[in-house]
Amino acid sequence: MIGVDTRLPTEGSFHISQGEFAVGRSQATISTILGSCVATCLHDPIAGIGGMNHFLLPEGTGTGVAAASFGANAMELLINAMIKAGASRNRMQAKVFGGARMVAGLSDIGARNAHFVIDFLQREGLDCVGQSLGGNEARRVQFWPGDGRARQKLVGRTDLNEKPVPKPAAGNGVELF
Repeated sequence: MIGVDTRLPTEGSFHISQGEFAVGRSQATISTILGSCVATCLHDPIAGIGGMNHFLLPEGTGTGVAAASFGANAMELLINAMIKAGASRNRMQAKVFGGARMVAGLSDIGARNAHFVIDFLQREGLDCVGQSLGGNEARRVQFWPGDGRARQKLVGRTDLNEKPVPKPAAGNGVELF
């Protein structure tokens, strides 16, 4: 779903994935699951409008879903959708989540995502009123766009120590080709 959804259900949960966002006034929750990705929850407390995005990488190029998977594009899409729905940019408050280091030995994309979102909010003059960034656990985030409440649940620790793949027992007939 790329675009504004001001028709969020009044109850229940609406899930977004990488490169998606949702905006609305309802008390239905917008939810997502994050590892190294980052979700930004924006809320205008006067208009009672909120929205959440979910981006994969801090920068990049592309079109459609690919474009919305990059931080700057995802942030601009969310901000513009909220303004279109009636929010005021100067009243927007942000809560940001994610940016975990999920796999040891690889580049820390989570840290890059976390740095990007904090820098973006500061540069754009948007107030960050809450954050849970970094660590090594995935998160499930729920956001109530009507009143700006957010909640996270840590999904579980990722073992950052690589473990060797067990070798098959001798004589059990495993054939590799």
